[in-house]
Amino acid sequence: MPTGVHIQDARAQLFDAAERVLLRDGPHALTSRAVTTEAGVAKGVLHRHFEDFDAFLTQLVLDRIDRLAELAPIAGLGTVVDNLTETLTRLFSSVAVAIVALITFRDDLRHRLRQARGTGGVPLATEAAVMIGDYLRAEREHGRIAFDADVDTLAPTLVGAGHLLFADRHAGPPDPEAVRRMVVTVLATALP
Repeated sequence: MPTGVHIQDARAQLFDAAERVLLRDGPHALTSRAVTTEAGVAKGVLHRHFEDFDAFLTQLVLDRIDRLAELAPIAGLGTVVDNLTETLTRLFSSVAVAIVALITFRDDLRHRLRQARGTGGVPLATEAAVMIGDYLRAEREHGRIAFDADVDTLAPTLVGAGHLLFADRHAGPPDPEAVRRMVVTVLATALP
């Protein structure tokens, strides 16, 4: 990248490049050099916008966590099983599986994310479980989930089981019917 060339929205360009590296090569290959090379920018660009590489990764994950709201199903529309099947498929077909692996892989990143979010667990997976829990509570208010359903257990169970179905990057995504069967099984006692 020639010196003095203005880069439009360098943060977004770097985040998108990091996502591509994560999806293609996995968390072990994610380095500042890999990101800047993928983005087609000089290495100094990353350090001009972020204190260090862990600060970059922290902001990347926080940005992707903030995007979870775009995946939230709408209570009362469609069926609960279809809504959750679609939401989990969209969640784990994205970069989420690779980000969870990255968070697991890098202790400093996990620590920074917990400080920034004030939550325990595995960042992103924890927020996804909160989103699913909120959806299940809303469906309970519509009478589409049993009144006594333990949504605080169902939500992380759905996220964890969904993650396991999508975790093998090399095998490709699971059959949509496998995701649906998992959702039906987890919700077996919660559907009226």
